[in-house]
Amino acid sequence: MSSKGIYTALSGAMAQSQRLDTIANNIANTNTASFKKDKQTFYEYLTAAEKNPDSIQTTKVPASIESFYELNGADRGFVDSSGTYTDFTQGQLKPTGNKLDVALQGKGFFEILTPNGPRLTRNGQFQVDANGRLVTRQGYPVLSEGTGDPQQRTIQLNSNNVTVSYSGEIYEGNDLAAKFALLNVVNPESLKKSGQSFYDYKENMNPILQAADEVQTKQGFVEASNVNIVTEMTDMINATRTFESTQKAIKAFDQINQKLAIDVPKTSY
Repeated sequence: MSSKGIYTALSGAMAQSQRLDTIANNIANTNTASFKKDKQTFYEYLTAAEKNPDSIQTTKVPASIESFYELNGADRGFVDSSGTYTDFTQGQLKPTGNKLDVALQGKGFFEILTPNGPRLTRNGQFQVDANGRLVTRQGYPVLSEGTGDPQQRTIQLNSNNVTVSYSGEIYEGNDLAAKFALLNVVNPESLKKSGQSFYDYKENMNPILQAADEVQTKQGFVEASNVNIVTEMTDMINATRTFESTQKAIKAFDQINQKLAIDVPKTSY
């Protein structure tokens, strides 16, 4: 029985290790603009529920309680990762005084043209490149609203002296230059992080997109990370203690196995 228990304890240690990695990544991005924290989720994998009932057979003459049922591992329970999900709660808006910094208040994303195609982001730290295009810090063009070719939807500006309305219109003086492409993803679980504050769509899910009519654009602000450093540190302490407990359990099972393999045979003579 101890050999089964050691694998259960090991699965728990691996789960806490994954949780610690996720928490550490959140803490590392505390000061990353518009970063959304991740959370690791787990479930108990019960082999009795996963296996076919026919695999559980009874013996004709039970030699012991343990061997009464030929469980074939069907009585084991393990901790398994059910995945990582992103918490899209609003981050605090911080003033910067830069007219090309635009933060989003509410549910929605900017649409950006990257070398790998259009991507979504909430990071509104923009600038104007040498060609007069409004771009991200990485130099990727910010897109205006529409359904046409993304290459034709880049935003051209003649200067940095622009005004952005709450609904996403960009004005140069009194002239409307463009309007941000602001999209809302109804099923945010279909999104995955693709690096540099960008989001892509998961291959096995169909994103439901609609115009983000309720989101507001705040000129001269940047959305901060939604990571609460106190909460993350508390979670890290709890995960570390749980990890240490599973290590102690593994050590205890290992000692039991050693006694079963070495000491018990000696006493049988």
